Amino acid sequence: MEKTIKNLIDGIIGESTAGATYAAFAAQAAREGYPEIQKMFEATSKAESIHAANHARVLKKLGGELPKFKIEIEVGTTLENLAHAKAGEVYEFSEMYPNFLKDAEAEGQKAATLTFTQALEVEKIHAELYQKAIDAINAGTVSSLPKTYYVCPVCGDTFGEGDVPEKCPVCKVPAEKYIVL
Repeated sequence: MEKTIKNLIDGIIGESTAGATYAAFAAQAAREGYPEIQKMFEATSKAESIHAANHARVLKKLGGELPKFKIEIEVGTTLENLAHAKAGEVYEFSEMYPNFLKDAEAEGQKAATLTFTQALEVEKIHAELYQKAIDAINAGTVSSLPKTYYVCPVCGDTFGEGDVPEKCPVCKVPAEKYIVL
């Protein structure tokens, strides 16, 4: 259980940092005149906060304590921020969460396995959203990006208008429960 507790703490810090960073990136997108990308960052910020809260519930259940930590944020241009955000998401779903999952499974921690699995799946979606925004900036088609986003309140899965399923593909929550941003 020792590795799982450490991983939950690292996950909470990482997801909290991502949530705060994406909120700052949303403000930068607004300053640069990209309201569609602002909405995307607001939605992914909310999703990261959901991941952090899910990890925190499991940490508490396992008797772990979250140490104090400081979030430091560097904001660049919106294009730089999108590239930074995408790289972070790719790291999370390709390296961080797979390693966390191995430890949680080895230690028999089902609740941690669930929260790590859900976050891993959602981070894939976030990386795709960021790539679409990068492509839209480069093509001059930002106005074609969704203007509204939907976030699953249980797992944080994030959908742009037109891509909203009846049930969350990650955790099966019905669409009427989604948070609309």
